[in-house]
Amino acid sequence: MTINMPNLRILFLTLGIALPLIGSPTSSPAQTVVVMVNGDPITDFDIEQRSKLNALTSHKTPARQEVINELIDERLKIKEGKKFGVEPTYSDIDESFSGMASRMRMSSDQLVAMLASKGIRADTPKSRIEECRPPVDAGPLKGRGEGCPLDTLRSRIKAEMVWSSLVRGRYKERLQVSDKEVAAKVEAEGGEKLQTEGFEYKMQPVVLIVPRGSPQAAVQARLKEAETLRGRVQSCAEANSYFRSMQNAAIRDVVTKTSADIPANVRKVLDDTPVGRLTPPEVTKQGIEMAVLCARNQTMIDSPKRRETKEKMYTQKYESTSKTYLQEVRKAAMIEYR
Repeated sequence: MTINMPNLRILFLTLGIALPLIGSPTSSPAQTVVVMVNGDPITDFDIEQRSKLNALTSHKTPARQEVINELIDERLKIKEGKKFGVEPTYSDIDESFSGMASRMRMSSDQLVAMLASKGIRADTPKSRIEECRPPVDAGPLKGRGEGCPLDTLRSRIKAEMVWSSLVRGRYKERLQVSDKEVAAKVEAEGGEKLQTEGFEYKMQPVVLIVPRGSPQAAVQARLKEAETLRGRVQSCAEANSYFRSMQNAAIRDVVTKTSADIPANVRKVLDDTPVGRLTPPEVTKQGIEMAVLCARNQTMIDSPKRRETKEKMYTQKYESTSKTYLQEVRKAAMIEYR
């Protein structure tokens, strides 16, 4: 599902995958049930809410049957996920919702308000989980809030989380793209180079912890400490010696990345940093972060064309597999129009 509206565009596209979901806000007894999907109702309110969301994100009025089919598919995805134990918690879903809002430089409440101004509910409060949580003896479902209806956006998020996990997990081998396949495809499209010269970087992330809410003076003090350490540390061994014994500091395991894995601005920082030294400090939510550069070696890396081709081939395999899988699930489903 392609989404391309001004404000919500960032919200959906930054997820890296279009996120379809299921369900909708609480259905009152007065609502008309339009379709039953394996015993799960889709009401006129569900259809109305999804129609408004789709119209908002696509700038087009969706056909009613198209919306109904989307909601049917989402319920089937969730049901299929339960068969294989793929059931994201409310917290998982809400975290994704909050992340979308953050990438739009909004709070979750502001996103809820934006949607509400368009007549779209997105206000499922966490407190409602207590109202529809399974019994204490419900085994693996305990605390999942399985009976809680979700608003139309969160239910779309939930369905795609489930479906992506199912397709990638169940059909992992089918989705693999071999080097031979990529080479043949690249050759057929013009025979560009598969590899080019680049660098391999080995580094260890470092953080000087600054508790949240600390005064600016504390941040500045740790920045000053970081600059002192930059002048002192001259190898990865020294960095490990300093940071593993230092209070309120941590050094992580070695991370290896190539030029192709790193944005241009980060590559420049690493290229400007002598081997064995620390990168310039950066203030983050955790505190003051740096990285000690352990090695920088020339190597051959995938060319942009090869990476682009491989990603495109993977996407095609994923979409084809997903479509076939969903068709199989639909054939086995009980879908009853009222």
